[in-house]
Amino acid sequence: MAITDWPAQERPREKLIELGATALSDAELLAIFLRTGTQGRTAVDLARHLLNEFGGLRPLLQASEKEFCAHLGLGRAKFTQLQAVLEMANRHLHQTLERGIALQSPDAVKRYLSARLRHLQHEVFACLFLDNQHRVLRYEELFSGTIDSASVYPREVVKKTLKHNAAAVIFAHNHPSGVSEPSSSDEQITQRLVGALELVDVRVLDHIVVGDGECTSFAERGWIR
Repeated sequence: MAITDWPAQERPREKLIELGATALSDAELLAIFLRTGTQGRTAVDLARHLLNEFGGLRPLLQASEKEFCAHLGLGRAKFTQLQAVLEMANRHLHQTLERGIALQSPDAVKRYLSARLRHLQHEVFACLFLDNQHRVLRYEELFSGTIDSASVYPREVVKKTLKHNAAAVIFAHNHPSGVSEPSSSDEQITQRLVGALELVDVRVLDHIVVGDGECTSFAERGWIR
């Protein structure tokens, strides 16, 4: 049965308009993006099939062009559309932080950092540089590899902070394992950086560890004062 023959409240587009995007399942959201199905499959059926083939929405969104286009119903045009959608989402999150005050928008900060870091297969240490009203000046990835006390250099962080004339910073790094629980090494690095930046009168507002679908905030745990 074609989607147009479904009850109005079950059609993805009508459901989104009436109830909002959050009311839709992954398959329904993907079906709206796909627009059409294939022979014998509606767009929703195709979406469910693709989610099963890729192992979920996240692996599909992170697939390379070759992996993406190898599946029936997908192609280069769809791949480029998807990349454009993802980049628009990233820019929207960044502009939200630029307009607002980062310290008062912890959820927006987490969403932005998660979008930037959670898909990476190796650890990356990044920083949000903020002005004296805690608005974002710049996001920059500073170190990569295995993040430990030997690979994060406080002097380099201080140099970058002064270069951007930042008054405060928020650190972030990802755990490719998907578990956002900070390690003892994470705690040690953070305290070293806090101490180094105190010398130049720059405040560390938070250090956020990005996992798979979750983030852990040092500030929320009371580890940064």
